[in-house]
Amino acid sequence: MKKTEVCLTVNGVTHHLGLSPNALLLNVLRDELGLTGAKYGCGTGQCGLCTVLVNGRAVLSCLTLAVAVDGADIVTVEGLSRPDGSLDPIQEAFLDHGAIQCGYCTPAMVITAKDLLNRNAHPTEPEIREQIEGTLCRCTGYLSIVRAIKSCGDRAGAPAPRPSPMKKSR
Repeated sequence: MKKTEVCLTVNGVTHHLGLSPNALLLNVLRDELGLTGAKYGCGTGQCGLCTVLVNGRAVLSCLTLAVAVDGADIVTVEGLSRPDGSLDPIQEAFLDHGAIQCGYCTPAMVITAKDLLNRNAHPTEPEIREQIEGTLCRCTGYLSIVRAIKSCGDRAGAPAPRPSPMKKSR
């Protein structure tokens, strides 16, 4: 099969790759780049274990053709830590709240949470639960994961939501 030249920036590093047109992003990340944080689960987009950020938004890499994200900025769980090696606040929160048990879903949960927190620094519990509902966890029952995500707005130094202006009564 003819190879297609694809340029992917993954965790801040640009890669020029010759890939088959039907190469899945998940396989490229794992097999070509050695980034194993995104997991293969169902292969049909039902479990969410393969979630990565593409241009800042959560994407199922098992359903995404690598050629479709040519030129995109991709972040995997391996790329969330800061340049000095310290963990991202969401990673710290998962540790602090015991939101990691077997660890298989953890990379996807962290990436999914990062997507939510990038858009909403102080999500409500229902918003958090809606965001993570597509990522399956068989160990934690989700409570510790929800608590970890909820705690993150303050850790990230994000401003607290402003109260709505009150109307003055006459």
